[in-house]
Amino acid sequence: MTRPLFALLLFWCASGAQALDPMPFKDTAEEQRFQAITRELRCLVCQNQNIADSNAELAKDLRNEVFDMMRAGKSDAEINQFMTERYGDFVLYRPPMKGSTWLLWLGPFAVFIAGGVVVLRLLRRRREGAEPEPANTETAQQTSPAPTKAADPNEMIP
Repeated sequence: MTRPLFALLLFWCASGAQALDPMPFKDTAEEQRFQAITRELRCLVCQNQNIADSNAELAKDLRNEVFDMMRAGKSDAEINQFMTERYGDFVLYRPPMKGSTWLLWLGPFAVFIAGGVVVLRLLRRRREGAEPEPANTETAQQTSPAPTKAADPNEMIP
């Protein structure tokens, strides 16, 4: 009973695995060029993967689009230009430095500097807020307030 159940479980798990259709490249140079282009393009669905590594449907479509454009004789620059016209500079892993992408390039540095300013201000406040301790006991006695005398209930009655 357990063997058929185990075999059924194996077939069920294997049903999710699908073979990728390999692209029919002419030679290894074309395949390497394809890999180089697709590694530089970001998957817009995953955002942390390039389209070469992503299994998203959009990434598959973009890989097919790159392959078709390569077969049509387009250069790498033309393919990148097509992708940026269609999806914006975000599709590139290394967007060009221009007015609309300054935040992408300089944002991490600005956050780092702002964090440093906050830490320095907090440290200064701690130093200013801490009172220095007296050097000897005489000065400690002079600076401490005089002890108050507790009210005697017998003295209050006339």
